[in-house]
Amino acid sequence: MAVSYKKLWKLLIDKDMMKKDLCRLSGISTATVTKMGKGGYVSTEVLEKICKSLDCKLEEIMEVTQ
Repeated sequence: MAVSYKKLWKLLIDKDMMKKDLCRLSGISTATVTKMGKGGYVSTEVLEKICKSLDCKLEEIMEVTQ
């Protein structure tokens, strides 16, 4: 199984935010955002920080694909 963060990138566009804004707002590193851009694994702690900072649910920023 793989993870897709396309929903997160679309949400950032909808909120007129850049990836660096997400880093600053949520307190995650640019390396983590880069890893997410490549579909890599990130911890649930990181996902929780993103959801809290964007006031959204997990299913609004990611999906598990086959």
